[in-house]
Amino acid sequence: MTREIDIQHLKEWEGRTTEQHDVLTAAPIAALAATLDIERLIQYPPSTLPSCWHWLYCLPTPRQSELASDGHAQKGGFLPPVPLPRRMWAGSRLSFLQPLPIGSAIRRRSSVMNVDAKHGRSGHLVFVLVRHELRSDAGLALIEEQDIVYREPPAPSSPAPTPELAPADAEWEQEIVPTDMLLFRYSALTFNTHRIHYSLPYCTEVENYPGLVVHGPLIATLLLELVTRQYPDKSLSAYSFRAVSPLFDTHPFFVCGKPSKNPSEIILWARSHTGNLAMTARVRLRD
Repeated sequence: MTREIDIQHLKEWEGRTTEQHDVLTAAPIAALAATLDIERLIQYPPSTLPSCWHWLYCLPTPRQSELASDGHAQKGGFLPPVPLPRRMWAGSRLSFLQPLPIGSAIRRRSSVMNVDAKHGRSGHLVFVLVRHELRSDAGLALIEEQDIVYREPPAPSSPAPTPELAPADAEWEQEIVPTDMLLFRYSALTFNTHRIHYSLPYCTEVENYPGLVVHGPLIATLLLELVTRQYPDKSLSAYSFRAVSPLFDTHPFFVCGKPSKNPSEIILWARSHTGNLAMTARVRLRD
């Protein structure tokens, strides 16, 4: 049984900051392009960083001795020590202010903006809002607000939540087969040691998932690639996405999209093999 949430203690982490430095080298881009089979980036390496590929850089590098049993860094460092076992990247809102040339030195400043607790049908929930600011020598290039959710595991007697059906009016869609090799390579490229993405015994026996969990930012990246193929000459000014339900390596899924009534905005979503909604997203194209 999960102990009570001391939200006032967790709120002491509001205002904490950390900073990571990196260089936008070409190797991670080439590796992710190969992992996702993006032919144009394999044949013609980009001169600036593709949108949302900043997730390959400025990565926290906790020591092996600092990892908890779930693969995350032990709680109580930059992020608050939330006493709930399940952690999920629930969504992000991003603003792209200027391009980042390959070879640039960059720095990412991250700040805990808000910590809040709620009690829902699934039990205790804790929401942590983190703001990331990515800069190069030319100035601020990207702002991301990231939502992290901590939750209890479902009780054995709890009824499964009613799934939300995905829209059926996509103008573009692509089938994705999330093999364990794909998830392993993405975990390696993002230095993500969360065991739900690569350890099947941990997923099924400890967290009671039916299979390996597909990374939220991987789904978000695949949704953006759908837009890039439709609008190869357009750049993005903003992107937001929200996870609705998890996807697993047990079945293919689909990334889908369509233009909105606003000509500069694109509506995106990910759909499970059963037609349920897994992620929603919106893109704003730069004029």
